[in-house]
Amino acid sequence: MPLFVTRILTAGLASLVVAAGSLPGNAQDNSPVTGIWLTEKGDARIRITTCGAGICGKVIALREPIDPDTGKPATDNKNPNPALAQRPVIGLNLFNDMRATGPASWAGRIYNADDGQFYASKVMLQGPARLRVEGCVGALCGGETWSKVGN
Repeated sequence: MPLFVTRILTAGLASLVVAAGSLPGNAQDNSPVTGIWLTEKGDARIRITTCGAGICGKVIALREPIDPDTGKPATDNKNPNPALAQRPVIGLNLFNDMRATGPASWAGRIYNADDGQFYASKVMLQGPARLRVEGCVGALCGGETWSKVGN
């Protein structure tokens, strides 16, 4: 499993995307948070889009897309639900119920593929090309800063 999953508590399920919020040309798509973001360690590229009243983040690429143990695409193999454990990491939505808490911040839940659990999360724009992503287990929080690499 890629290291980015451990460090930022990511890669997982998200609520269904509200189609109207993600259509091209929608005013919401002009948000500075939308686009392609590279994780701090460079392990993954995440496409962030608007969805409903919040944001969604989908894994679109991994530095190591093939699991060296299986020779197949990396899967969500730590998920305790056997039906979900075989799904590929590429294509997974990272955020769940990630809703705006201010003009450049969102809060919701983020999924940790290392243990198959969701954790409280905050996402905050720190400029046009910097995004802070944090996950918390109780009072223990950690995070990293992502860099924007494309639209």
